[in-house]
Amino acid sequence: MAENRFPTMSSGNPRETVCIDTNRVCDSCRDRDCFENTRVYLSEFGNEILERTGAIRPKSAEIIWTHVTLEEVPFNRGFYTVNCRFYIRVLCEACTGGARSQDVEGLCIVEKKVILYGGEGNASIFRSGSDNSFCAGIPGEEDLGTRSLPTAVVEVVDPIVLGAKIVEVLPPCCCCCQENGLPNTVLSRLEACPRLDDTGRRFLTIALGMFSVVRVTRPGQYLVQASEYIVPEKECIPTEEDDPCSIFRNLPFPVSEFGSGTNTERSQRCGCQGT
Repeated sequence: MAENRFPTMSSGNPRETVCIDTNRVCDSCRDRDCFENTRVYLSEFGNEILERTGAIRPKSAEIIWTHVTLEEVPFNRGFYTVNCRFYIRVLCEACTGGARSQDVEGLCIVEKKVILYGGEGNASIFRSGSDNSFCAGIPGEEDLGTRSLPTAVVEVVDPIVLGAKIVEVLPPCCCCCQENGLPNTVLSRLEACPRLDDTGRRFLTIALGMFSVVRVTRPGQYLVQASEYIVPEKECIPTEEDDPCSIFRNLPFPVSEFGSGTNTERSQRCGCQGT
């Protein structure tokens, strides 16, 4: 079996061809989505504010959780549908009269689907456990393995709130969330539980702009050129707990945070191209 082994690195040859187990990207795509007339689910307190306010404006939007699932496309082997459901925390400011304002927290739920190629694989994957003793394991608790399916990865930045308005006509809702309720992960990030029913005469809707990158990966083994590990030359400097200001004084001044950047940076941010 010696012919199946890969050579190990030695001091005489710092570069070797080694086999690694990693994930490769089978397919990917980028997208910019605009979700119009998206309902904002408010708490009971938020609905009371909405009934009394004459004007409301969004302040920020934050993705607090994303649920990603993968489904095979029928009659098209190797392709998968990636279902993404985004839970977005929205913070708005409402005018309550008397030149006073009140912050209102809400929840938006939007979905998107993409079809990407993920390859084919019929093998099942089994991995060793933490206890490798001969008598380890209880019947029924063994590693049953997983089918060799690809993995969907979604990268998304916090959405941009493009506008908000108060309507009296009920906008389309996410009915699946009304049936199953909200995940505990989402509820733990909210200050109050939002109402998913249709009570109330007025409803808040917003328009969201979102940039995302979706990719499908699959595990694989590859031969790569690797270099021997080099011990870093930088030494660890202990912090001085008695004098925290000394650490602050040694930090570089963040010049880039106070300027508008170079002409190239400004053109990239504004989407402009120089002539």
